[in-house]
Amino acid sequence: MTLLGHERYCREIAEQTGMIRRLLADADLSTPVPTCPGWSLATLVRHVAGNLHTLDAAVRNGSADAPDTPVPADTGRDAEKPGVLDAWLADGATRCAASLRKAGADVEVSVWGLEQLSGAWARRAAHDAAVHRADAAFALGQGYTLAQDLAADAVDELLELFQDLRDSVPRLAGLRGRNRSIHLHATDTPPELTAEWLIELEPEGFAWRRAHAKAGVALRAPLADLLLILYRRLPPTTARAQIIGEKEILDFWLDNAVLE
Repeated sequence: MTLLGHERYCREIAEQTGMIRRLLADADLSTPVPTCPGWSLATLVRHVAGNLHTLDAAVRNGSADAPDTPVPADTGRDAEKPGVLDAWLADGATRCAASLRKAGADVEVSVWGLEQLSGAWARRAAHDAAVHRADAAFALGQGYTLAQDLAADAVDELLELFQDLRDSVPRLAGLRGRNRSIHLHATDTPPELTAEWLIELEPEGFAWRRAHAKAGVALRAPLADLLLILYRRLPPTTARAQIIGEKEILDFWLDNAVLE
């Protein structure tokens, strides 16, 4: 497993956000987002932009509980004006990427109650924008692709997050078993990417590694689909996926592997 590098993550923050902006350029921002129940496209923009502004402030100040840039009103005449929200999203991406570049990868940053190095926050922000781009695309009936190295890295990071947070998130703490395992296998990647993962559930918790191995259940799908299934943006029964073995193990994982 090799991280993609701090500059790549900073660049992806801007690029993924730019693609969200292009998707939404002519969209009705009151459109529901099926993959985020209760959200509209306007809610999605506010979420992504708000996170970017908050992270920008945290990187510049060391910590932040809220962004220090004006937040567009969420009610009233301008609440869902595309131009207003688009400008705030664009500004958030520009500020956040610039602050992270200036800071480098090794500065301690505390935000949302978590303290991590700035490099880890850049990685988190890039992947968050990439997944929310899928939300926007699906809401508008558009297709979705993602660079394979970024998608594989996003799978790694999500599994790392699950491990890091399992003591504080009850459902993650419940991801235990006895000799139960899951094999995730990307079906559209070159061998050198090693886009396969083994998750092992044991009484003391779970462990994972990139590996080609037999497991109680295997989930085979194109890499972007694998990522979106893990993020619960696609069901594991999506047409491009194949489940081999004990589906209940996979269902147990997907029901409990959540960041909430």
